[in-house]
Amino acid sequence: MSRSRATYQEIRKWVLQNYGFEPETCWIAHCKELHGLPLGATHNRRGEERTKPCPPDKQLAITKAFKHFGLL
Repeated sequence: MSRSRATYQEIRKWVLQNYGFEPETCWIAHCKELHGLPLGATHNRRGEERTKPCPPDKQLAITKAFKHFGLL
């Protein structure tokens, strides 16, 4: 199965339009990690520990965005 490639900005916009909040990019990365999706390299990541993990109450909306864009 081929997977769609949605940008973080597209995911942020979709979540804002459908759930009324704009997720931080670090939340999207955390949710990708939780679902086993590949993460790109980043210049500002230090170590393995997340300093700003996605709040549990925001994870469902981001997961729905992943499904919308065909990532899951």
